[in-house]
Amino acid sequence: MKPFLIASAVLLAPALVWSQSAEKLPVTKAAAAAPKPAAAPAAKSPAKPVAKTAAKAKPEATSRVDARSTAKQLAAGISAAEDALGPEELAIAERIHVGTLPCELGASVTLASDPKSPGYFDVQGKNFKFRMFPVTTATGAIRLEDRRSGAVWLQLANKSMLMNQKAGQRMADECMSPAQIAVAQHMKTNPAPGLLDAPKPVVAPAIPAAPATPVAAPSAAPALPALAPASAAQ
Repeated sequence: MKPFLIASAVLLAPALVWSQSAEKLPVTKAAAAAPKPAAAPAAKSPAKPVAKTAAKAKPEATSRVDARSTAKQLAAGISAAEDALGPEELAIAERIHVGTLPCELGASVTLASDPKSPGYFDVQGKNFKFRMFPVTTATGAIRLEDRRSGAVWLQLANKSMLMNQKAGQRMADECMSPAQIAVAQHMKTNPAPGLLDAPKPVVAPAIPAAPATPVAAPSAAPALPALAPASAAQ
């Protein structure tokens, strides 16, 4: 009996091993062939874009506020400077020739006084416009300046000129008002003597002679009586 059981076990052992391996093999292949479930994408945190947007919006708002503050300060500074004109500057402003002044090469410059700010002028022409105010000078020349742009307006007796000191160029020259034209014509007909010209002789005015008065001849002295000799008197 024991040999029979041992023989039966020996014969059935390969079948049992094959069946177990067959059961496990399909499961292993199916598990390998089956697609793995895709991992769910991680949800993006909305805090980062919001933080970036807030970070961007904050500098823009700050820059706008700074720009407005700077503009207000600049306007206040200009207003304070305009109110600071003294009597000397206002006296110079009264001598400025206003209107459209023809210049050389067909150009022209227009000067207009500002009624709201006494002493200030709008100086404009082709491709430029300046706001100027008078400045006192040691030589007494009439001068207007726009210090922000560096523009300077010089008014002489016979002409005016516009210069840009920052650029180092002359923007307009030989600009004349009617009064300056009259002075320029007078200077042409009556030129001033040059330094090398010989001085003209100065002729002294003739002094009229005093009228001659007749001089009376001296009268003759009366004749004295002759003295008698001493011997005759004895």
